Amino acid sequence: MIEISHITKTFEQFKAVDDLSFTVREGEVLGFLGPNGAGKSTTMKIITGFLAPTAGSVTVDGHDIETDPIAVKALIGYLPEGAPSYPDMTVMEFLEFIADIRGLSGEEKTRRIQQVIDQVELGPVCHQTIDTLSKGFKRRVGLAQALVHDPKVLILDEPTDGLDPNQKMQVRRLIRNLATDKIVIVYTHILEEVTAVCTRALIIAHGRIVADGAPRDLEARSKYHRAVSIQVQDGFDLNQALASEEAIAGIEADADAENTFIVIPRDGQPLFKHLAERSQKENWPVEEMHIVRGQLEDFFRSITADPSSAQRQPAGQEVQ
Repeated sequence: MIEISHITKTFEQFKAVDDLSFTVREGEVLGFLGPNGAGKSTTMKIITGFLAPTAGSVTVDGHDIETDPIAVKALIGYLPEGAPSYPDMTVMEFLEFIADIRGLSGEEKTRRIQQVIDQVELGPVCHQTIDTLSKGFKRRVGLAQALVHDPKVLILDEPTDGLDPNQKMQVRRLIRNLATDKIVIVYTHILEEVTAVCTRALIIAHGRIVADGAPRDLEARSKYHRAVSIQVQDGFDLNQALASEEAIAGIEADADAENTFIVIPRDGQPLFKHLAERSQKENWPVEEMHIVRGQLEDFFRSITADPSSAQRQPAGQEVQ
């Protein structure tokens, strides 16, 4: 278990992290989100021991990062931004180097290196130098080095950055499988990644928590939750047809589809059945109608653009 308790980090007059507390348990895949400058990277650097907090504490599996940093770092596999490596080494040489640093030797070292090569499908390039690899393969090398010592905690910065759709699916599946007996923290700007792989999303802004919950629950707090997409034929005025509907908060044109509109419910009340019945009764020229899933991106924008309008986590209160 990771326990973050009242951590604050101040750089001169700037407070990057503001009295942050939360807990992450084994089996969770936590998506750690926030706009640029929110404090995400600073928080991760504190958890991994790259930065010391100005105040507060972090424990990993009972070990305090400040008083027992080596024990904590031994438990963590970390894929940082850019997947840094030694470009003149081959993939195999680099993984052997990392395994040596992690204290692996003999048959265990050989077994673990081969296992991570198989897990992230590096076999075809394991004898190439890293500087000759594509961005996607370099990312996979970074993931392999984070896994080589079979850590209890995985902290991954944009783990699928640069991967093609097939590779993304494979890495996401790998993360879900690894999470059965590990803690996985993913921090990313790609909200699709959170929906696809995370069991929990924690959003921060201005160094404080503004939302915490399952991605589907946060999506349900989007204004598009239970919205209805309606595609109509040319010439039909949907706005006029729906002008008297009190249950509708607004109608937006869909920029990605011609003659298609998103009908937004007031207070998240269901609309689809009623609109489907009206369209049949009044013979609207409807080409297609379906329920719109709530959008995590919309909720993220609304809560981080003006965090004071959201229900912010009180300073010092722990989130679990």
